[in-house]
Amino acid sequence: MSDSHNVYQTPSSDLAAATPMPEDGELASRWSRLGASLIDAFILNVISMPVLYAAGYFDGALSGQQPSFTSQSMAMLFSLVLFIILHGYFLAKSGQTIGKKILGISIVSYRNNTILGLGNVLALRYLPLWIVLMIPYVGMIAAFINPLFIFNKEKRCLHDFIAGTKVIKVGKKA
Repeated sequence: MSDSHNVYQTPSSDLAAATPMPEDGELASRWSRLGASLIDAFILNVISMPVLYAAGYFDGALSGQQPSFTSQSMAMLFSLVLFIILHGYFLAKSGQTIGKKILGISIVSYRNNTILGLGNVLALRYLPLWIVLMIPYVGMIAAFINPLFIFNKEKRCLHDFIAGTKVIKVGKKA
């Protein structure tokens, strides 16, 4: 009797096939990361700016007034919800935003190149920085420092270190 047809053999499964794994671990270039960020910001702004304008968010700014904390918080919450609507599916499925998908790069775990769950990506990679950006003066400093970390040899921004992620090349897939 052959071992491959043994009815008493322990069942097995190919777990590697069940988990989407990036093709390789080559780090994405700084330019592709910048390009993806610009694409994502452009898409978000094209949609959010008209909505915020219609909601009166910019009315005070036209008269020289600073928006209230409540108004800024509501705009940030709207942007967060819009970000999740636009990018949530791709982040959960392939670790990509629309810009990252277009440029063939993906967010993965620093330790093992696996795609993180949507909750982990949002809670660890995006949310801490969004919260810090809301703090007067500190937010401006964080916004300046965060991308400067990309110039280390691992090409990781501050939010990558916080979340334990890196961005790698994966090729362009539909």
